[in-house]
Amino acid sequence: MWFTSTYSNGAGGECVECALTDGRALVRDSKRAAGPVVAVRSVAWNSFAQALKHDKLA
Repeated sequence: MWFTSTYSNGAGGECVECALTDGRALVRDSKRAAGPVVAVRSVAWNSFAQALKHDKLA
């Protein structure tokens, strides 16, 4: 099931959608649902998300 960021304002701005599957995280452009999808391992996605939460990517 695809979901959007809690930071998305619903006004059609730039946003991505994510879906979590067994062992992978899928990411796509919310305005191009039929477009390309980026798939990364769940471990990598979790590391990325934690780094964002702790502002370690700046």
